[in-house]
Amino acid sequence: MDPHKFHGKDIPHIKLDEKMTIEDLINVFASSGFNGRQLGDAAKLYAKMIKENATICLTVSGALTPVGFGGIIKTLIERGFVDWIITTGANVYHEDHFAWGLPIKQGSFNVDDMKLYENEIVRIRDIYIKFYETLEAEDQVIQKMFGIDFPDKPFTTAEFCNLMGKMSKENSKYPEKSFITAAYEYDVPVYISTIKDSSLALNLAVHRLADKTYNLDFVREIIEQAAILYDSKKSGIVELGGGVPKNTAQQTGPLLDQILRRNNGGQDYIIQITDARPDTGGLSGATLQEGKSWGKVQDAHNGMVTVYADATIAFPILALYVLSNQKTRKPKRLYKKIGKLYDNLKDDYFKNPANNIKKSKKDN
Repeated sequence: MDPHKFHGKDIPHIKLDEKMTIEDLINVFASSGFNGRQLGDAAKLYAKMIKENATICLTVSGALTPVGFGGIIKTLIERGFVDWIITTGANVYHEDHFAWGLPIKQGSFNVDDMKLYENEIVRIRDIYIKFYETLEAEDQVIQKMFGIDFPDKPFTTAEFCNLMGKMSKENSKYPEKSFITAAYEYDVPVYISTIKDSSLALNLAVHRLADKTYNLDFVREIIEQAAILYDSKKSGIVELGGGVPKNTAQQTGPLLDQILRRNNGGQDYIIQITDARPDTGGLSGATLQEGKSWGKVQDAHNGMVTVYADATIAFPILALYVLSNQKTRKPKRLYKKIGKLYDNLKDDYFKNPANNIKKSKKDN
């Protein structure tokens, strides 16, 4: 439809009652305007991804696990509504506190941080974490997991998180309270977009000083991520915030098209929940439509919704909507298939003789 003409759905005079369901509420949002409408459209697009059996990536930036949202992610994994994840090291690190029963409390943002420091309390906005009872205890867990027995061979962050999920599943006090253990159980790859920028990597320092080496194969993992997209008949991303997780998921398109010349076209669907402005030029606020110029999305006009809202408000509504009206999907178990997907992309790339780097080196 031509957006410059006077047509479209009538705006209803909205009425609420105590018997309304989450589906009713989403319909209210979708029939209104502004970011309420965007949230309603985003929820319906997420349901469409699930119905079409799209391969769905969830990207998570910000501090969403310290506020307990890992439990929502865990449920989405169990229902088959998330097939792979890209997040920050901080979200993985703090999620593990719940599995081990380490204390996190609601606190206050209107506080004297000098006094908190004296009381050995770490603050994330209005969330309190104990320095010794939580952070140092978690540090000991991580150091034990990835100590001298951790393999010297090259690894990806998906392998790192899979081992962490396995260890927490087998040894923690509350393994059911972690989306990392759920990802391990359901073979959902969890990639950490910037592992060195987190306490996970900081805890490897004690072993590195003892000459233990860690060989992160970051190039292999970006190829694995592109291979997931390459294998997908339909694909989509649900982005919570922006940052590096957002770009890591979206750059799968340019890798396939610009670098590997696969003519894939990028993602079919993207939902973005962000509070970042687009006019500053930052990636977090970059519009999804802009991504078309890079080959990150299939269509600049369809299949994309941006909700300008706090993810702690919008994400539970989005998730509850699909949990309430979509049937559980069979898990795709991409982690166990990732080697095969990698090899398929590799084989297709080298079918073109011009890409045979090994051969050209021998000839020279």
